[in-house]
Amino acid sequence: MDFVRKEIEELRKNIEKAKLGGGIEAINRQHAAGKLTARERLELLFDNGVYTEFDMFVTHRATEFGMSERRVFGDGVVTAFGRVSGRNVIGIAQDFTFMGGSVGEMHAAKIVKAIQFALSVGAPVIFLNDSGGARIQEGVDSLKGYGEIFYMNVMASGSIPQIAVIMGPCAGGAVYSPALMDFIIMVSKTSYMFITGPRVVKAAIGEDVTEYELGGAEIQASRSGVAHFVARDDKEAIEIVKKLLSYLPSNSLELPPRIDVGDDPHRTEPALNNIIPEDPAKPYDMHEIINGVVDRNTFFEVQKDFAKNAIVGFARLDGHSICVVANQPLYYMGSLDIDSSDKIARFVRFCDSFNLPIVTFVDVPGFVPGTYQEHRGIIRHGAKIIYAYAEATVPKLTIIVRKAYGGAYIALGSKHLGADFVVAWPTAEIAVMGPEAAAEIIWRRELQSLKDEKEREELLKKLVSEYKQKLTTPYYAASRGYVDAVIEPSETRKVLVEALNFFLTKRDIRMRPPKKHGLIPL
Repeated sequence: MDFVRKEIEELRKNIEKAKLGGGIEAINRQHAAGKLTARERLELLFDNGVYTEFDMFVTHRATEFGMSERRVFGDGVVTAFGRVSGRNVIGIAQDFTFMGGSVGEMHAAKIVKAIQFALSVGAPVIFLNDSGGARIQEGVDSLKGYGEIFYMNVMASGSIPQIAVIMGPCAGGAVYSPALMDFIIMVSKTSYMFITGPRVVKAAIGEDVTEYELGGAEIQASRSGVAHFVARDDKEAIEIVKKLLSYLPSNSLELPPRIDVGDDPHRTEPALNNIIPEDPAKPYDMHEIINGVVDRNTFFEVQKDFAKNAIVGFARLDGHSICVVANQPLYYMGSLDIDSSDKIARFVRFCDSFNLPIVTFVDVPGFVPGTYQEHRGIIRHGAKIIYAYAEATVPKLTIIVRKAYGGAYIALGSKHLGADFVVAWPTAEIAVMGPEAAAEIIWRRELQSLKDEKEREELLKKLVSEYKQKLTTPYYAASRGYVDAVIEPSETRKVLVEALNFFLTKRDIRMRPPKKHGLIPL
């Protein structure tokens, strides 16, 4: 029998003690609630369940309110580094079994150190949230900890990918760290996010609401847009993290990974030649176009339940990771509103930060009209899209498939905002507004002079046709150089692959005035 020094025996005991977190009973309660423990989640995240934990023996320093007797190794959070699909990643997992994963001074210090580690080597951060919020027994030390976490989230923003997974409660100040990160994944039924809980809501405004009704996963994914993905359970949430990482570079100084999925880059898609309805008011599903153009089975939609009139997501084109932005004619005819503007602008800025080319499919009749949108700031929100596209320096490829009217045409990756390559299908209509509205304005006097309604309708029909032939066809825009090519829809994939491979080596040669940073219309 090998002799083991007592110091090593003590170390082993302490490690086992640390792994118990808040104890066996608390672990059993965690499992009974349908949740995994912090370390079980990290084992799912890292390749082969192998990771290196640091700060395992950190404990809090609080002594008031019985805290001197409530002390465990790790202080309610596990921090580690390891590999995910062979790439370095930092993992942070809050341990709900100790004081509900509440954030105190040392708990926060561990998280801050983990993000600093990630920044120093250029590795993504995965933050598995499961916390009751600030540790009130530590008073302002807890708030100081939160502030330092937020500061590090901001410092890391745009430098390394930051992904938050909400796997339990996330309330009060705790919500702001995920909100400052790039993507939020929530677990259905077991997670929720809100600033003020049901009791405060009841006391403040008399409204009765449950935690899940107030900030459950489905609400935050479909109504507020706070969450980007919803998972059925902890395991699926981790799978979403891995899939998301597969499209992203480890940091802003690297290019995204290229993965050859075996799809012919010169594949044609004959079905696209007939996908646009002859009736310009008839909708169709933009997903069919996207899936027909990108590498097969690679489109990974983001925020699919929020602002459905816009589609954003990741895909591959000839194996290269790309970002896809598109209008969805099935909802509001693809018009832009406040929520879709925010959705598109934020996604475009993320993609630009991490060197992902942006491919935009345009079918937009304009911005949603009416007092509801105007009074809530559609001007300000719509301007975010313009800012994001104009600011982006990555390759920008745009396909106008049908309508591209007014300011919405300009905003969505037009040549005028710096798009590198713009193509249009023969079905494209590019104009200040729809032909009917334009004809009624241009020939208003002629139309009003006719008293017979049937004659007026016949004249309007003729004038609309004249306007369309003269000004809205893709060939008119192409004659001005605003469209680089008019292409057959079935050839779209082939053309985009060639354009992408050409512009991958793009250098931004625009002269930029000296400044600290621009002011996006937030």
